[in-house]
Amino acid sequence: MTIIAAVTDGREGHLALVEGIAEARRLRTDLVAVNLSTTTPNLGDLDTEGVFVTVVDRRGAGKEDSADAVLDEITAHEATRLVIGVRRRTPVGKVLLGSMSQWLLLHSPVPVLAVKLPADELQSGPLDALPPGMRRVTG
Repeated sequence: MTIIAAVTDGREGHLALVEGIAEARRLRTDLVAVNLSTTTPNLGDLDTEGVFVTVVDRRGAGKEDSADAVLDEITAHEATRLVIGVRRRTPVGKVLLGSMSQWLLLHSPVPVLAVKLPADELQSGPLDALPPGMRRVTG
């Protein structure tokens, strides 16, 4: 039994790694961190006690290639669960930009644990600081 964590750039990818370690600890199994980010994850800052973590470097892939890389690692390691970090995006943003997370949710052969940042940790956007009197209208 192996857990796969898809580690991407940004806080969502870091959260997937942290939650992947926690899930591996809960299930008493190992973790394979599929590194899709531009840097190598720093495991020294994380509590990995009791969990054997392997980092598989799949950097430099595009969105579709990244999703395929994760699916390949699920098969190669006979994984039983996938952990991914997801972003909060508008419906229009999902249509225009696509979503690797959505692809993995729909095509993963194993159960997926999708984790997202708490609302108080979200980055502020340009619409968060509107002048007084202007209303924010979003879908």
